[in-house]
Amino acid sequence: MNLLDGLLAIIGSLLLVICVMVGVAFLTLLERKVLGYIQIRKGPNKVGFMGLLQPFSDAVKLFTKEQTYPLISNYISYYFSPVFSLFLSLMVWLCLPYLIKLYSFNLGVLFFLCCLSLGVYTVMIAGWSSNSNYALLGGLRAVAQTISYEVSLVLLLLSLVFLIGGYNLLMFEKFQDYVWLFFLCFPLFLVWFVSSLAETNRTPFDFAEGESELVSGFNVEYSSGGFALIFLAEYASILFMSALMSLLFLGGDLYSFMFFIKLSFISFMFIWVRGTLPRFRYDKLMYLAWKSFLPFSLNYLFFFISLKILILSLLIN
Repeated sequence: MNLLDGLLAIIGSLLLVICVMVGVAFLTLLERKVLGYIQIRKGPNKVGFMGLLQPFSDAVKLFTKEQTYPLISNYISYYFSPVFSLFLSLMVWLCLPYLIKLYSFNLGVLFFLCCLSLGVYTVMIAGWSSNSNYALLGGLRAVAQTISYEVSLVLLLLSLVFLIGGYNLLMFEKFQDYVWLFFLCFPLFLVWFVSSLAETNRTPFDFAEGESELVSGFNVEYSSGGFALIFLAEYASILFMSALMSLLFLGGDLYSFMFFIKLSFISFMFIWVRGTLPRFRYDKLMYLAWKSFLPFSLNYLFFFISLKILILSLLIN
């Protein structure tokens, strides 16, 4: 029976990976279509019906291109950092509460935070091992930005954990049967969304790829497969953050059709922001993290702790 359980878990994991990869492919198509219409043009419309096969032709093109690497790079770490980046982006999906008992653990929030923190190392190693000044500068910027916004993300998540009373993501679903946390904690939702944009290196916070001064950031020396893996990892993270946001704030029942509508809308918001806002300035980004979001998150954390203590004291009395 244990062997069968293990086999089912492996098959379920493979199916999950395939579904995430297909979701990422069509997210890139959605992004290019939406940006096209924002800029009053069509977007991809030649490959397949209405450009539906465009993501697959892009994948074939990227993975069949010649793989180049800098001669003075640290080859092993240079080669494997995109692989680990994608691996972590897919690994984090396991913390979502699948009711089919694919993986079930009570500390889903902590697992998410661990995977989020490990993502910093892949960016740092990718920037350093290329042995290029531009890649190193881009990597340092990306790492500083990611670490800064992780602090506010963790504190916001802790606030919700104190409110719910547990680390299991299934409890968030049960808690929102009658009212969504979106209505109870609307400012938290906005700060979480902005922090998610910064965490996934998306516009207007894509300083790792500030083309004017850093060429293309930490991935400047990557081509073909390596670049494709970094690209896939970024979009898998966007999809996951959208799913997590739906689960935390929009009463996400994973088995309702509405959950996927909410997930799609939040992914669309990531693209909408990219098509609408200009790039922020780097010092302002850091100022926002440490002078605005950190005090805000701490205040909310203390508020929720006080609220929980008050409710418990009233219940005891």
